[in-house]
Amino acid sequence: MRHAPDLLRIATAGSVDDGKSTLVGRLLYDTKSVLADQIDAVTKASVDRGLEGPDLSLLVDGLRAEREQGITIDVAYRYFATPARSFVLADTPGHVQYTRNTVSGASTAQLVILLVDARNGVVSQTRRHAAVMALLGVPQLVLAVNKIDLVDDQASVFAEISAEFAELTRSLGWSDDQVTAIPVSALHGDNIANRSENTPFYNGPTLIEHLETVPNLTERAPVGLRFPVQYVIRPRTAEYPDYRGYAGQIAAGRVSVGDEVVVLPSGQRTTVSQIDTADGPLESAHTGRSVTILLADNVDISRGDLIAAAVDAPEPVQQFTATVCWLAEKQLRPGARLLLKHGTKTTQAIVGGLDALFDEQNLALVEAPESVELNQIVRISVQTAEPIPADDYQVNRESGSFLLIDPQGGNTLAAGLVGDALAPLHLKELV
Repeated sequence: MRHAPDLLRIATAGSVDDGKSTLVGRLLYDTKSVLADQIDAVTKASVDRGLEGPDLSLLVDGLRAEREQGITIDVAYRYFATPARSFVLADTPGHVQYTRNTVSGASTAQLVILLVDARNGVVSQTRRHAAVMALLGVPQLVLAVNKIDLVDDQASVFAEISAEFAELTRSLGWSDDQVTAIPVSALHGDNIANRSENTPFYNGPTLIEHLETVPNLTERAPVGLRFPVQYVIRPRTAEYPDYRGYAGQIAAGRVSVGDEVVVLPSGQRTTVSQIDTADGPLESAHTGRSVTILLADNVDISRGDLIAAAVDAPEPVQQFTATVCWLAEKQLRPGARLLLKHGTKTTQAIVGGLDALFDEQNLALVEAPESVELNQIVRISVQTAEPIPADDYQVNRESGSFLLIDPQGGNTLAAGLVGDALAPLHLKELV
């Protein structure tokens, strides 16, 4: 379902108080995706605060801490639909402290709505979020210039912000047709579902019109099967005495009965003899489908192995270059011994060195410091105790990403991308 033609995965990003939660609430409200009692509850809470109308941000800021502080802390996943398409939306935090949540929410997005306050324009957090989206390989961006009703010369302000943002996104590797700018007022609904008479200078689509018609892009190039094994099913019952199935979710590509596959990291080759699901057997299955695969030969397979298409299977590696976004308060130093989780496999890893630091404000690579701080993006070298069958992230998101985990507490420390994810960005030389 993740890559079905009528489903688009989107996320919001932007600085604090740019109006992300209000925008998401407006999308839900205008597409009639909220129940009447929810609207009544939000209206009552808004009146209690002394507001004249409903505060639509309360539809998504569900945590008590979020309501009290007036900021989004956690990632809120929402589902809505129009007659043309269905959507899964991640409302991510804007505060720099919660950049890790933004990374999580945008990691599977096919489009990100990046908000800016028309009064403030492109700020440092805008640049940081745009850089993160570029690293994650998000195919398309929407620049929502919000609160356009609060500025005087709306046309000039919109043109100036759009031009500055276009220069930024070109530097980060996006082409002009991948970025769309729309002036909006999430509070009043201008250019969200209906074209606003308050912005006569703008003749483009409304936000919902754009979301309904934008191409549903997934991977940059199709890849063969990537199937991380989660569980080996051996019933050993009278009905199924010799059943041996490998359960998991297809991370990329598709699989059909009769396909030749290779089991990694062992390298053993065989063919698919059967594809089972809770609803019965299938002849083929695609990305995102949870299935149980049966093979023609008895192969030694356990949780953490990868069943891949024989034609383009990745080469298992133990030493590689990676780009990581550091998500923890504790510092990262060379020589750190951590756990690395790739797909369903977890192994020990050592950070060999810090190669270069990404300066997202100046779009430049700088010499890496002695340690890495929270929210910094750095290119590192990694050595693992066991080989991992990883693709370069530029080839495939799912099989090219990993997590670094604290072996003591089990906390996630970093989100990692296999390979030099900074290479496609148009950055200044190492300084």
